[in-house]
Amino acid sequence: MLRTLFVDFNSYFASVEQQINPALRGRPVGVVPVMAETSSCIAASYEAKAFGVKTGTGVAEARRLCPEIVLIEGKHEVYVDFHQRAVAAVERIAPVRQVLSIDEMECELTGSWCERTKAVKIAEHIKTEIYRSIGETMRTSIGIAPNTLLGKLASDMHKPNGLTVLEQTDIPSKLLHLKPSAITGVGPRMVQRLEKAKIVTMADLYAAPRDVLHTVWGGVGGTEMYDKLRGQWYGPRVTVPRTLGHSHVLPPDMRHAEGAWNVLNRLTQKAAMRLRKQGFYAMGMSVHVQGRRVAGYKAGGQQEASFCETQDTTFLLRVLARLWSRGLALFPAPAAVGMTLFGLVPASQHTPTLFEEAETASKHDQKHLDNRNRLSATMDHINRLYGKNALYFASAHQALDHAPMRIAFNRIPDIETER
Repeated sequence: MLRTLFVDFNSYFASVEQQINPALRGRPVGVVPVMAETSSCIAASYEAKAFGVKTGTGVAEARRLCPEIVLIEGKHEVYVDFHQRAVAAVERIAPVRQVLSIDEMECELTGSWCERTKAVKIAEHIKTEIYRSIGETMRTSIGIAPNTLLGKLASDMHKPNGLTVLEQTDIPSKLLHLKPSAITGVGPRMVQRLEKAKIVTMADLYAAPRDVLHTVWGGVGGTEMYDKLRGQWYGPRVTVPRTLGHSHVLPPDMRHAEGAWNVLNRLTQKAAMRLRKQGFYAMGMSVHVQGRRVAGYKAGGQQEASFCETQDTTFLLRVLARLWSRGLALFPAPAAVGMTLFGLVPASQHTPTLFEEAETASKHDQKHLDNRNRLSATMDHINRLYGKNALYFASAHQALDHAPMRIAFNRIPDIETER
């Protein structure tokens, strides 16, 4: 039975750029995080892909492969806006069951929609609505299949602008030409584990018994994969975030210790605001610096610290200063920096420390804590009300125009806290 309709926007970032700028249509386009020769493409239009340019291709290599390529610095707020419009356009035709990434979403097929003819008509209607309401460059590949995993595989089979149906009778025959790495979540490490179990091809994966996949995946994930590959329907899994953070590729004029430090301060303040808005406390912070490659050696380092549950910006900035002082400032010409808050605890499960308990804390200490909490809440409110950089700690002053919003593979950024 057909249960999922999977919508995948083709070359999403580059397609948005071509939509907002008609002069780019039909031309090879590469989207980069910063305009620097040492940067890499985070997206490429199909015209650029025809020359071998793809996600991860360095700028210098992209220019060599395609001298006519137009490089554009990413506009992440625009991409989020187009994403929201895309979800609304699809919703006008069929309910969106889950959004999987900035350029992927899935609709559940029920009742008569499970019939092939009706499912195909719905897919065609979605394509028409996207073309009409969002733009002619926003092409999609749609996969119709018994479950989400197979719908994703089907959407990848014909790009750009494809429409592929995988029925139960097509499994596994129409999938055997694919590699196991075509499955979302099967990365290089999992490929190595599969190879150790003598599973190299998709045919090998289908032939493997359930208990073998259970062992390779190290648990229930392998059992679920066995069922998913055979078309068993499953719902979206509810997950709890374990980490929260930001990273940033430094532009050439910020590739020094002071620039890296300023950007890390901005990243930390953004992360703290996200932490509070999403209702979490953190129990640790990790900070990393990546240096440029010199004589084949890539310099870089990482430091981390654990602490009691907190969501206080001033405390996190003090932790950042302590980690920075442990040698991270010594790397020459830092090219990228990042910070991650880990050990996230939902606010509903937050356990106050003795310091936070009014019964045991001095009146002075408790008043100081209350003031800091009110300060954080006030700053969050002002920044939501008046927008970017309305109120911030001075340590981020030199990086206000840096570390803008970035879109992760499976997370849609919140414009209020990340712009």
